[in-house]
Amino acid sequence: MNAQSVMNGLNKETGLEAGVIPENRPVTILQFGEGNFLRAFIDWMVDEMNSQGLYNGKVALVQPLPQGMIGMMKEQDYLYTLFLRGIQKGEVVVEKKIIDVIDRAVNPYEDFQSYLKEAENPDLRIIVSNTTEAGIVLRQEDSQADQPPQSFPGKLLLLLKKRYDLFEGARDKGFLFFPCELIDRNGDMLKAILLELASSWYPDNEDFILWITEANVFFNTLVDRIVSGYPRYEVEDLWKEIGYRDNVLNTGEIFHFLVIEGPREYEKEFPLIQAGLNVKWCDNMAPYRTRKVRILNGAHTMTVLAAWLYGLETVQDCMYDDVISQYIRKGIFEEIIPTLDLPAAELDEYGKAILERFSNPYIKHFLLSISLNSVSKFKTRVLPSLLEYVKRKKSLPEVLSFSLAALVLFYKGSQGSDITLKAHRAVDGREYAISDSPEILDFFASLWDGLTGGTMEEAETIMTSVLAKEDYWGLDLNTREGLGLKTSTFLCRMVIDGVPAVLKDMIDG
Repeated sequence: MNAQSVMNGLNKETGLEAGVIPENRPVTILQFGEGNFLRAFIDWMVDEMNSQGLYNGKVALVQPLPQGMIGMMKEQDYLYTLFLRGIQKGEVVVEKKIIDVIDRAVNPYEDFQSYLKEAENPDLRIIVSNTTEAGIVLRQEDSQADQPPQSFPGKLLLLLKKRYDLFEGARDKGFLFFPCELIDRNGDMLKAILLELASSWYPDNEDFILWITEANVFFNTLVDRIVSGYPRYEVEDLWKEIGYRDNVLNTGEIFHFLVIEGPREYEKEFPLIQAGLNVKWCDNMAPYRTRKVRILNGAHTMTVLAAWLYGLETVQDCMYDDVISQYIRKGIFEEIIPTLDLPAAELDEYGKAILERFSNPYIKHFLLSISLNSVSKFKTRVLPSLLEYVKRKKSLPEVLSFSLAALVLFYKGSQGSDITLKAHRAVDGREYAISDSPEILDFFASLWDGLTGGTMEEAETIMTSVLAKEDYWGLDLNTREGLGLKTSTFLCRMVIDGVPAVLKDMIDG
C-alpha cells in the first residue's frame, strides 16, 4: 500500500472528495512506542475524539528501541487501517477504520537532535508510552551525555530538561503523562525514576527537580484490550476486502477499557469519557486492577490447564464446549465475583464481557501458550479469590479448588530440557511441554517420579508437598482446613476416571 491508496481509502470511507486532506491539527501528544497496542488503543481513542469534534490534536511518535516500525509507517504517511472484531451483546461485530492521527515520527538513535526538538513544540501537552514492562526501569549506566540514553526514563529526562530550559521553568509547560506499560502504578514508578535520575544528573538544579513534580502530572493507568496485531495468516483476504495493500494493518478486539487514576480536573484536556469511550477516571484504581486480575486473568488461569487436560486446544474451544463453558461461568459468577467489592451490577457486566471476549472467533488463544509459568500465575490470579471465598463463605470453592488439582496434574512430566518438562495428556496421549522456572520444573519432576496419583495415599502425598511450598504460595496451604483433602480427591479421581468425567460430575452436581 502507498500513502495515496490509503488516502483514497480514507476518502471513500469518509465521503471526502479525492485529494482532500483533512484539516491539519497541531501535535499535542508525544507517544513513546509505535507498536500494535498503542496504535489500536490510544491512537484509536484520539481518532475517536477528533472525529467527534471533542479534541483537536495529532501524535508524534518516538521509536523507543533501535529497531522499529516508523520506516514502514512513514512510507504510508503514517496512515493505517485498524480492524476491531469480536462479540458485543451477543452479536459478531466488525469495525474497520483508517486511523489518521499520527503526524510524524522520530528515531532518537538515528537523529537525536530531532527527538529533542519535540520539546520546542508549545502545543505539546500529553505524553503516552508503551515500552513493555521492562521499559520503566532505572538504568545506572545511562548518562546525560548519552545521545540517546538506552532507557526510556533516560531519554525522557533529557527531553524534560530541554523543555525546562527552553521555557525557563514555566510551570504551565509541563506534561500530562499516561504510561500504558503493564506494571502496577506505572505513573508513580515513572515519576520516581525520573526524580532519582534528575537528582543524580542535575544535583545542583533544585528548581528543575521541583519543576518535574510541580509542572507535570503522572497518572497511573490500567489498560485492557487484546490487540492481535498484524494478521499474517489472513492479511491477503483483508487487503482484498479493503481494496488496497496496507503493510502496517492492525487488528484487535472490540472490547476496550482504560482506568486512569489521578486528578479529574484534567479530564477536560483529554475528553475520553465525553467521547463515549469505556474509560474510568478515578481516585483509586486498585479495585479495577483487582477486578481484571481476578476475573479476566483468573478465569484464564483457572481454566487453561483443566481444559487442556480435558482435550481442548483454544480459549474459544472452551466457550463452545458445554462442560467447560459451564465450568468458566460457575468459576466467574459463583466463586470469583462474590469475593470482590465493586458494585454487583458492574461486576456482572464485566463478567459477561469476559465471556464474550473468550468467545471471540477472530482471536485464537492457544491454551498451551497461556500455560507458561502457571504456578506464579495461580498465586497472583486465582489463589487470592480462593482464600477470600473461604474467608467469606466458610467453605471451599469447587472450581478454584479443582483448578489447583488440575495444575498439579498438568505438571506431571519428566525432564525434557533445561526449560521444559515433557508430558502427555491422558485423553489422547498428546505430548506437550510444561514451561516454568527451572526450580519449579525440578520440583514437579521429582515429586511425580515413581508416583501416579492413582490412589488416595499417593494423591495426598503429592498434594501435601505442593500445598506446603510457601515460596510458591506465600503460605502453607495445608493450614487451610479441607483444602488438602479436596484437592487430593480431585487429583485421584482425575487419574482414575479421567478429567472429562470428573469435570462433568462437578458441573452436573
